[in-house]
This record gives sequence, structure tokens and C-alpha cells, in this order.
Amino acid sequence: MSRFTPKQIGIIVLTTITALIHLFLGFTSLGDGFFGIVFLLNGLGYLTLLVALYFIPQLADRRPLIRWALLGFTAVTFVLYFVFNWPDVWSVLGIIDKTVELILIILLWLDR
Repeated sequence: MSRFTPKQIGIIVLTTITALIHLFLGFTSLGDGFFGIVFLLNGLGYLTLLVALYFIPQLADRRPLIRWALLGFTAVTFVLYFVFNWPDVWSVLGIIDKTVELILIILLWLDR
């Protein structure tokens, strides 16, 4: 039996998916300068917050704060996609990632 609830498993899976998408975009954009680095840092940020949220027992008493940080991080990433890509926001990978992030925001909100 898992120590994670279904919502938490969803959070883990969705955070991992969006982190991997951002890391992929970062590695494939490294020669482009700024955005390659931003994508890499974003992917690493997702993974760091995920590990802090569920996998470091010493931070268990900080989980509510970490959950809010992950929710805020995801919300900012979601909004900045549209800011930086407007009006060309309809890329397949972008829409998949924004869908993942929107569901992640909802699950983080519900897991309070």
C-alpha cells in the first residue's frame, strides 16, 4: 500500500511530466541563450519543490508552505507561457504542458 494519496500521486506524476518537458526544452534550446537556461532552471525548480514536498522527511512540518510554493511556481509558469508566446500559444507541446500545469494547480489546491 502506498503512503501517498491518489491526489498526491497525481501531483508527483504531473510535476514530473512538466519538469521533464521544461528540461527537454531547456536542453534543446541551450544554444538560444536566455530561454534555454530559463527552461532548465524551471525544470529543476519543479523537481526541487517536488522532492522537498514529499521526499525529505525533515521538511514534513513545512509541507503546507512548500505546497503553496509549488502552486505559485506552477501558476507563474502557466501565465508566463502566454506572456512570452502571445499570440503563438498553440504549439502542441505548449498546450500539453499548460494542461498538465492547470491540472497540477487544481490538485495542489485540493490537497490542502
